[in-house]
Amino acid sequence: MTDDRDAAATPSGSDDRLGETPPIFRAPPPAVVPKTPHPEPVVEAPSPDVAPAGEDLVLPGAHRGGFARLPTAPVGIAAPVVPVDDVAPRVEWAPRAPVSRGLSAWALAFAVPGLAFSLIVGWGFPIGLVAVVVGVIALRRPAESRGTALWAICLGALSVLYSAGWLIWAAQRLAVLG
Repeated sequence: MTDDRDAAATPSGSDDRLGETPPIFRAPPPAVVPKTPHPEPVVEAPSPDVAPAGEDLVLPGAHRGGFARLPTAPVGIAAPVVPVDDVAPRVEWAPRAPVSRGLSAWALAFAVPGLAFSLIVGWGFPIGLVAVVVGVIALRRPAESRGTALWAICLGALSVLYSAGWLIWAAQRLAVLG
């Protein structure tokens, strides 16, 4: 016969019964939930604000009697269109033409280095002349950016003036112009 003192005297202090899980690792028993029957749904009467649907109303997606024409057939015109020649159509809004910066950007690309080159050396006037000519051509095109073309013409003209000033100064220093 064993008593509690023998179990406490074992070195591991564990239970000698094999195959049993210690009580600390056992899962708790499942909770028992009583089954309740589902209540029957309650349908209330419609309020007096809601009008009952008539017989002529059709649910969305219901068949409406078939097609009278093929889906790709031309649609008939309900009333003949009579053109009016004496009244010009009134245009309330028209889309603007797309603005391009192709040629005017090239003009500005010639004008800026031409101006920088003419500030240093007098031989920069050909670049300024190219900028002015390309800028004028860009102004004559309706799709080009007018602002960019005007800047190119102004900077190209300023480049030509600075180059002319350099050339006149150089000619006076060399006594070519008397």
